Amino acid sequence: MTDEDNATTLPRRQLGQYLRDGRLAVNLTLEEVAPLMQWSASKLSRVEQGKSPGVRVVDVEALCRIYGTDDPAVVAGLVGLAKQSAGKSWWHAFDDVIPGNFDLYVGLESSARTLTIFRPDMLSGLFQTPDYANSFDRIYFPDIADEELSRRAQLKAKRQAVITRKTNPVNVDLIVHESVLRSMAGGPRVMAEQLNYLANMPANVTVRVLPFSAGFPVGISTGPFTLLDFGQDTKGRDVAPTVVYIESYAGDMYLERAKDVARYRQAYSVIQQSSLDVASSKRLLRQIVREYQG
Repeated sequence: MTDEDNATTLPRRQLGQYLRDGRLAVNLTLEEVAPLMQWSASKLSRVEQGKSPGVRVVDVEALCRIYGTDDPAVVAGLVGLAKQSAGKSWWHAFDDVIPGNFDLYVGLESSARTLTIFRPDMLSGLFQTPDYANSFDRIYFPDIADEELSRRAQLKAKRQAVITRKTNPVNVDLIVHESVLRSMAGGPRVMAEQLNYLANMPANVTVRVLPFSAGFPVGISTGPFTLLDFGQDTKGRDVAPTVVYIESYAGDMYLERAKDVARYRQAYSVIQQSSLDVASSKRLLRQIVREYQG
C-alpha cells in the first residue's frame, strides 16, 4: 500500500473548518488571532484550510480559549480530530478518539454540495419526520427525557435545512429499499406521515425505491452508505476529495481512497438501475401511505 493510499486529509480538513467557524463566530480576523498563537496569518490560514498536518493538541485548546469555545464535547471533538490528523490511515472509525456526541458527519453533510445516499435499513435522519425520529430515539435511548427528545428533534430540523433552504440547497439522490417503507416505526399514522413527506421532497431531492423484486443487484448487501461531494472551484477542480460515509452499529467509517469511492459509485449505479424510476417510486410511496391510512 502506497503513502497515497494511506494518506487522508479528512480529519484536518474538518478541524480547520470548525476552527474557522469558531473564529468567524467571534468576529476575529486571521491577523488578530495569529499573533496570539505566535503564528503568522498565513500559518493560521493553512490550518483552517486543512493544509497543515502538524496541528498540536495544545494549539487546538488555545484556539478554543481564544474563541470562547467552552463546550467540553466540542473541545474534545476538536482535540480528537487533531490527534487523528497526525496519523496515516485510509479509513477512520473515529469513536476511539472523538466522543459520540460530537457529530463529525453533520459537519461534512453541511458543507457538501451533493449527497448520494443508499438506505436499505431505515430512513436517514436527513429525511425523518419528528414522530418517526422520536420512535427510534425512545427505543435506542429508553431513559431519554422529554426535554432531551425535544432537543434532538430541534437539532435534526436544523440539519434538514440543508435540503430545504432557498439559497444553494444541497442536491440529494436517495435510494431506499422497499423494506424501509414497510417496516413499522411509531405506528400506521406515523408511517403514513413519514412516507407522504418523502413523496413530496423539493426538486433538489430525487427519491427512488429499490423494490423487493430487484433481489440483490450488487450480489451482496453493501449496507447503508453516503457519498459526499463538495463541488468544484472556478477552475473546475474538486474543492475537497469525495468521502464515502458508512454508518454501522459499532461506529462510523469514512473512506477517501479513489478506488474505494469508485467502487461505491459503481455499486450505487447498479442499485439505481435496478430501482424504480422517480415517478413509479412516488406512486409506490403514495400507495403505501393509503395502506397505512386504510
